[in-house]
Amino acid sequence: MALPVRPVGDPVAIASHLDAPWSILRLPMPGGGTLISERDTATIRELLPDGSLRAAGTVAESHAGGEGGLLGLAFLAASAAPIASATPSVSPGASAAPTVSPGASAAPSVSPGFSAGLAPSDSGWVYAYVTAADDNRIVRMPLTGSAGGYGLGASELVLAGIPKAANHDGGRIAFGPDGLLYATAGDAGNTANAQDLGSLGGKILRMTATGEVPAGNPFGTLVYSWGHRNPQGIAWDVQGQLWASEFGQNTWDELNRIVAGGNYGWPIVEGIAPAGAADPALIDPVHEWPTDEASPSGIAIVGDSLFMASLRGERLWRIQLSTGEVDDWFVHDFGRLRDVVSGPDGTLWFMSNNTDGRGDPAAGDDRLYQVQVSR
Repeated sequence: MALPVRPVGDPVAIASHLDAPWSILRLPMPGGGTLISERDTATIRELLPDGSLRAAGTVAESHAGGEGGLLGLAFLAASAAPIASATPSVSPGASAAPTVSPGASAAPSVSPGFSAGLAPSDSGWVYAYVTAADDNRIVRMPLTGSAGGYGLGASELVLAGIPKAANHDGGRIAFGPDGLLYATAGDAGNTANAQDLGSLGGKILRMTATGEVPAGNPFGTLVYSWGHRNPQGIAWDVQGQLWASEFGQNTWDELNRIVAGGNYGWPIVEGIAPAGAADPALIDPVHEWPTDEASPSGIAIVGDSLFMASLRGERLWRIQLSTGEVDDWFVHDFGRLRDVVSGPDGTLWFMSNNTDGRGDPAAGDDRLYQVQVSR
């Protein structure tokens, strides 16, 4: 039985001087290690044991602007990764060839041999969700080296054609308990995308490690759930249930329990539908918050507790999944919070995001924090 946990004691900063950080990736492999994406610099940084940071590599496809750039990270071990056997998936009408900026080399960012089958790297792949010149896309790079000296090989295209805009780019990616890759895609500022099953925008997507449509997807496409505005957090509980956080517009932010094929209502409804006006075809969120108390991004589940990093709300929300009990922690203590993950030895890690152009950064921002959690 999963039991709830809560923060115990004061958080301590374990890294500082991050530039608009977005995603924390703790590597589940011998030697471990942690990678952090920086949205605007397109740099993936490695956290060293003494709290210092080094550049492991950059993602050339990233074109930062507004809320877009280098966003979510995920990892797939070589032992779990199939050899690619098909070209990457793209949205209807999109080109499978990576877009290049005017004046840039026309050589594709897909590594030679991708479509013919590329042998796995020694360690595995780091996946990144990036805003490129003309779209949002997912790429993957071989992870080279070892802890303290990680590097990134040439990128391969996994999926192109996710709508992009100055805001609502989504961007969280993670491998689920089923071994498939999930991605949150925002509506890219076009509300019609969310209710259009022919668009990848305003959706949660589910795909194989090489971007193909897996068996069991509800519409025979990459779409897993729809009717989303700007989902930015995904995590699975101990039962394998998928949860997602979502930015609302002016009224309500959401925490949703995701089911295959579910329509979560945007832009028809924001938050929980008013009494007497509910549409049985649309799924209400499990919880909602006023936008000035949340603007949720990353989420993490530890035992029976779901933790949700909040940007405008400047706090860490905790939701007890079995009872629905909700409370908040560190309100306005660290500014905007972008991501949260389970840390080592009974800890929780969370990251501030005050240097993204919307916060009020203090000296040394942004920071990665660690706090003990316990019953």
